Amino acid sequence: MTSSSPKLTLGPVLFNWKPEALRDFYFRMADEADVDTIHVGEVVCSKRTPFFDPFIPEVVERVAASGKQVVLSSLALIMTDRELAQARDLAASDILVEANDISVAALMGGRPFVAGPLLNIYNEGTLASLEAMGAARICLPAELSADAVATLAAGAKAEIEVQAFGRLPLAISARCYAARARNLSKDGCQYVCADDPDGMDVETLDEVPFLAVNGTQTMSYHHMDLLGSVAGLADSGISRFRLWPQTFDMVRVAELFRAVLAGRMAADEAEAALVPLCPGAEFANGYIHGKAGHLFIDTD
Repeated sequence: MTSSSPKLTLGPVLFNWKPEALRDFYFRMADEADVDTIHVGEVVCSKRTPFFDPFIPEVVERVAASGKQVVLSSLALIMTDRELAQARDLAASDILVEANDISVAALMGGRPFVAGPLLNIYNEGTLASLEAMGAARICLPAELSADAVATLAAGAKAEIEVQAFGRLPLAISARCYAARARNLSKDGCQYVCADDPDGMDVETLDEVPFLAVNGTQTMSYHHMDLLGSVAGLADSGISRFRLWPQTFDMVRVAELFRAVLAGRMAADEAEAALVPLCPGAEFANGYIHGKAGHLFIDTD
C-alpha cells in the first residue's frame, strides 16, 4: 500500500530527557514541524515511564490538535508483570499503537497496529505474518539495502516505512550499560542515562568510536542520513520515512527531508544544510547501498 505523497514520521524519543523538556519538544514538533505522524511513548526502559506519563495526555491532545497523527509506542523488551500490564493497557487504547515487542502485536488481537523497527522484519514471510496479525504499517530495520527494501515493499499490503535520520536503535538488553559504565546496578542506576541526552559514545580499545549506549539500548555511533536516497526509495514504493529525535533542531531537519521529497531542494544542497544543524555528528548511509552500515556513500 503506497500513498501518492511520501509521509514523514517523527519516531518516539528514545533518550531520557527531562519530562518538561520532553513535553516542550513534543509541543514544538506538533506546532512547527512539517511531519505527518508523531510517536509518543517509552521504548527503552520502563523505569522512566512514571516521569513522563503524566504529560502524555496533553502531548497527545496537542499533536492531535495540530492535525498530525499520534502513535503510542510500546516498550521494546517486556520482562515483568508490571510491564506486561502496561502493554495490555496500551493495546487497549483507541489510539494507534506501535508494537516494538512481538507480545504487544499479539495483544492487539487483530486490530491495526504499527510494527516497529525492533521486530526484525527481514523477509517476505515475516512481513506477511505481521500483516496477518493486523500490522497496517511496518517500519523496517535499518540494515536492509535499497533492493531488499524495494522487494519487501512490492509485495506488502501494509504501508512500508524506512528509517531515514538519526542514531539507529540496534538492540535492547536486560542489562543497563549506562549504569554499569558508572559501577552502578540496574536497580540503583540513579537514572544516569539522562547524562547523555543523545546517547553515550562507545569506543574500541583502539579509541575508535564504534557504538552508542542509551541505558539498556545499543545504538549506532553514526547518524543515519538518507537525504540522498529518499526520492529513489519513494519511487520504489516506500510511503513513509522516519526521523529519530535528537537534541538537534528537528524542525529544520524535517524541513530538509520534506524539501527533498517534494523536489524543492536537491539532495546535495540539503546534505550541506544538514551538517551545521548536527554539530559533532558523523553521518552514514552504507546499509541502504548494500555496504557496511558505518560508511557514507556519496550519491552524486
